[in-house]
Amino acid sequence: LLPPFCCCCAALRPRYKRLVDNIFPEDPKDGLVKADMEKLTFYAVSAPEKLDRIGAYLAERLTRDVARHRYGYVLIAMEALDQLLMACHSQSIKPFVESFLHMVAKLLESGEPKLQVLGTNSFVKFANIEEDTPSYHRRYDFFVSRFSAMCHSRDPDPEIQNEIRIAGIRGIQGVVRKAVNDELRATIWEPQHMDKIVPSLLFNMQKIEDIDSRIGPPSSPTVGVKEENPSVLAENCFRELLGRATYGNMNNAVRPVFAHLDHHRLWDPNEFAVSCFKIIMYSIQAQYSHHVIQEILGHLDVRKRDSPRVRAGIIQVLLEAVAIAAKGSIGPTVLEVFNTLLKHLRISVDFELGDRRSSCESTTLSISSKESDERIVQNAIIQTIGFFGSNLPDYQRSEIMMFIMSKVPVLGTTSQSLDPSNLGDLGTRRIQIMLLRSLLMVTSGYKATTISNALPAPFLDPLLSPSLMEDSELRQLVLEILHNLIDRHDNQSQAQRDQVLIIPDVSDLKIKRDKISRQDVSFMKKHGQQLYRHIYLGCKEEDNVQKNFELLFTSLALTTIELANEEVVIDLIRLAIALQDIAIINEDNLPMFNRCGVMALVAAYLNFLSQMIAVPAFCQHVSKVIETRSVEAAYFLPETIFKDKSNLPKSLEKDETDLFFLTNKIAESLGGSGYNVERLSVPYVPQVTGKCSHMERTKYR
Repeated sequence: LLPPFCCCCAALRPRYKRLVDNIFPEDPKDGLVKADMEKLTFYAVSAPEKLDRIGAYLAERLTRDVARHRYGYVLIAMEALDQLLMACHSQSIKPFVESFLHMVAKLLESGEPKLQVLGTNSFVKFANIEEDTPSYHRRYDFFVSRFSAMCHSRDPDPEIQNEIRIAGIRGIQGVVRKAVNDELRATIWEPQHMDKIVPSLLFNMQKIEDIDSRIGPPSSPTVGVKEENPSVLAENCFRELLGRATYGNMNNAVRPVFAHLDHHRLWDPNEFAVSCFKIIMYSIQAQYSHHVIQEILGHLDVRKRDSPRVRAGIIQVLLEAVAIAAKGSIGPTVLEVFNTLLKHLRISVDFELGDRRSSCESTTLSISSKESDERIVQNAIIQTIGFFGSNLPDYQRSEIMMFIMSKVPVLGTTSQSLDPSNLGDLGTRRIQIMLLRSLLMVTSGYKATTISNALPAPFLDPLLSPSLMEDSELRQLVLEILHNLIDRHDNQSQAQRDQVLIIPDVSDLKIKRDKISRQDVSFMKKHGQQLYRHIYLGCKEEDNVQKNFELLFTSLALTTIELANEEVVIDLIRLAIALQDIAIINEDNLPMFNRCGVMALVAAYLNFLSQMIAVPAFCQHVSKVIETRSVEAAYFLPETIFKDKSNLPKSLEKDETDLFFLTNKIAESLGGSGYNVERLSVPYVPQVTGKCSHMERTKYR
């Protein structure tokens, strides 16, 4: 018998095997034999039908060398495979690719880090090759699993651990690129793959962020450092993955993020969660933003029984997502967002009151802490509602205003309000305050062309309901909402300035106003009495504080600026005189501070009104009364009563007419300027109409 490796036997071997054997030197340190590699490449290109055999033989040699730990020859075999892949793009490359992937899998399965990195590098090169024809049977399940496992490497050597994790991330990036570019790209988006890929990327992003948070803000790394940073590489891969997601597979890519954040308890604190969803929102195509928002809302429903801080963390993430989506397309989820948030507002109030009711079984400290945490949730919801609403176009914002108002518990209405039946009076008040605070944020900056668009009857009636006058804070919120809607020329800051004042020269305020439109005149004829009544009854409340008087003054001033023609001016003067009578006659037994506050409010408003309509005789009468008060009764002026509450009179004398604004004097001054003053002789009486009439008569009779 001839020796097994004699020349005769070698000559009988297939040519492709001889060409493959020739590329391996005797000493692997010499590296790939380039001349013989060129011959092998030429042979493979010339006879592509032999590619599958070449691949199978190389795989056989590589498997044997791996088993024998002859890693030098393994490196040469992989280098040869890479070059053949780059050179051959024919139909016959498909079987060769299968051999190649089998060899890469062998390297990845080995326990040797450098072989795993070698296999990853080869796979990445393969992923960047555009094949001439699609593969209808190839799947990458093994590579997804293996690369994901490498991303979680726990090697005791930090350098090796870092190297393996980087290789795993690069491998995932290669799988994503290859699978997405294939015509059968849908397979990579299957949940079983996304559930491995996404958490692996987030794990590396999270780990480096944890280190950075301990050592302080990291300095700007160089390009080389960035390339070796698993966090940066994982984030880039995550962005690329999301950027390739389409309508049908967006949810599969996002849902594993929630699972990861839940499993690692990253909602409290939620810095990493916020960072993740910012990346998501900026990476996906803008038209898919509503998918992400829907997923966050759905997860908030799932976690509705969790601790307040977890729910607040999810809501804050929603706020960040909405802030980004508001710049583009939010889609059909507008009402769903508000409905879900209002539902969770109701749940939070329920939890808060439940904790309060169980206070007898817990320490005061723990209960107050729970209540404080629920307030965090409620504030987060209100902030999200306000930001979302304020970024909507006006036509959508008006719908949202109506929607929120319909949820406010108001007695005597058939609105679809949040059910307060199990909460009692305290719960109802909390719900009302939270919803009105939300509505206040939504109405901020809203500019309607006509006041009837801003305050339609279905919105105005419940807003001015007596149910929302039971509490000082409720009345303040209602007035602030009215200011946002009435003020169409941004005069509110000028008219209010956070205090009631006797303004020496109103022209210094640079107030902007237009001629009153027909629609606004019609609105005041139809609804003006509702506004007057609300202001009148608001002044009679015993629990008014300084802020209430300031807001009432602003309401009168804005009504004058935006809605007052000659007829409305007469009505406002009648209202002011009626307010003065409240303080003088005091049928409601108001405290002395309230009576002086009303007198000061009337003085400030009539001073403002007289300068706005610029009737000299009217201005003279108002100025004379104010001067007399400054000498004899300074507590009737806002500058005194709201700064020094200790200097209050013991009683108010009804016959001190020099201190009061007199109807006959005002009528005389306005009549000479062409005003129809006949109605001034008729005292103002609040007119109660509509659904609220019975309740108001019951409360204020």
